[in-house]
Formats: sequence, C-alpha cells, structure tokens
Amino acid sequence: MDVLSEIFYWLLNMSIIGGFIGLIVALLRKIPKFPRFAAYVLWILPLIRLWLPFGPASQWSILNLISKFATKTVVLWQSEPGVSKLSMTNSVQAAASYFPVVYKTDLLKTIFEVAGVIWAIMAAAAILAAIFLYAVTKRELRDARHLRDNIWQSNKVASPSVYGIIKTKIVIPDWVSEHDLPYILAHEQVHIRRRDNLWRVVAVITACVHWFNPLSWLFLKWFFTDMELACDSKALQKLGADNAKSYASALLACSAGKSYFSSAFGGTRTRVRIENILSYKKLTVLSSLAFGALFVAVAFVLITNAVGG
Repeated sequence: MDVLSEIFYWLLNMSIIGGFIGLIVALLRKIPKFPRFAAYVLWILPLIRLWLPFGPASQWSILNLISKFATKTVVLWQSEPGVSKLSMTNSVQAAASYFPVVYKTDLLKTIFEVAGVIWAIMAAAAILAAIFLYAVTKRELRDARHLRDNIWQSNKVASPSVYGIIKTKIVIPDWVSEHDLPYILAHEQVHIRRRDNLWRVVAVITACVHWFNPLSWLFLKWFFTDMELACDSKALQKLGADNAKSYASALLACSAGKSYFSSAFGGTRTRVRIENILSYKKLTVLSSLAFGALFVAVAFVLITNAVGG
C-alpha cells in the first residue's frame, strides 16, 4: 500500500503539471494560421509531463512564474553549484520529505494510501476496458474482403480507417465510390507513415492512467482532432491544393465514423476539417523555419522545471 501511495503521490504531481502544460498547448493551437502539424506535435509536451516525473531545471521554464506559491522544486541531482540540475516538480506539497515520501500528517498518509488503491483499481479497469473494446473491434473485421496490397473492404465499418500498429490495414466500407478512393487512401497512408495508431494507443493509455484528471480526457479529444487536421494538411500537400474541394467532398461522404483505436478518415469534427481543407495553403520555407524555431522555444519553456527550491 505504501508503494501505491507513493506512486500516486508523484502521479498526482505529474497530472497537475501535465494539465497546466496541456492547457497552454490548447491555447497555442488556437493561434490563427498555426500549422496543424505543429499543433499535433506540441501534444508530445504534456504527454512527457504526464509520464516523466523529473526533468532539467531552467531559469526560462514557465513554471518559474508559479514556483513561488504553487510548486516546489525537488532536486534529484546536481553535480556542482551553477550547473543544470535534474529535478521534480512537487505541486501537492503534502510531504515533509521524499524518497521515500513521508507525509506531513497521519491523515494525509491515510488519504494517499486509500487514494492510491482506488487509482490503481480504476486505472487497471480502464485499460482492460480499452483492450476489450479493441479486441471486439478487431473481431468484427475478421471477415473483411482483401482488395489489394494492405487495402481491405468490410460492411461492418462506418468510415475508412487504418487498423493495427505493426501490420496495418486500410479498411474501407463497401459503399465508398471509386472517385473518393484516391483521397481516402492518401489520407490513410499519411496515418501509416506517421505511426498514428501507435500514438493513439499511447494517448488512450495515458488518459486511462490519469483517469481522475478530467483534462486528460479533453486533451485526448483535442489530440485526435489535431492528428486528423495535420493528416489532412499532409495529404493535401501531396495531392495539391487544386484537389481540396474533391478531398473535402470525400471527407463529407465518410463523416460518420469515429474510433479511439483506429485512424478514421471521417471521424473528427467534419465541419472544422472541411474549413481547414478549403483554406489550405502550403507553408513557405521561411514560414516553416519560423514555426520550427517557435516550436523549439516553446518546447524548452514548457518541458523544463523551475529553478527555485
């Protein structure tokens, strides 16, 4: 029970900081003309915060703004004064000492022991439920008909989707027209090249582990939206802006499907995606470099811990 209590203590700290960083990413993705791929990749930052309890300290960290009253930096390692240190951010501040965690009062100890058990049971149940739903989905596709290469057809899917992580399959409904097929395949091939289904699994497991944090479920929804928007932009980059209307038409025809475990062509906020498609403009080299520099700066500010103790 002490082990679960300590795990949950640091997990709660990670969840608080991960939620804070995720809200900043959510604001950044709303910037007009912000590249969809950049918004998609930025979600790696709260993901790291939700999984890793430690990181480097920096005077440029955004956590310095709140470190005086909302967090405490716990130094894990520092070779000598003035050298960058490895630290953990403690937002809960219910412990008198760390490694192992010693709580300030017996009441806090009891609360975290009980909370640790409840967290473990619910997290395990959520992950098992996700595995069960995935297995049911895979079972439904056993009678899919092979068309060519990694393309299959089934009357049990509502929208074209990529299934699997290692041996991926593109499964399309039997009602999809030949006219829409090139646009659908262009989209799904981007998902395959980017290993998006693997990231979907990681994102779902992360939300299950942090089930008690409502922000983790919002982030999951927004992450999937940005994944599809980034995929649309990449597919249009290959197809050409002249095909934007035909691509949008194919998306509208396939707008019914939605799945947490597969990358569906029509599964995420169709109106938003169509607006994004019809307003698509390829970034110039200068714009790409500028956004790349912005991404590196934002990543450094969000991923580092406060300097103060």
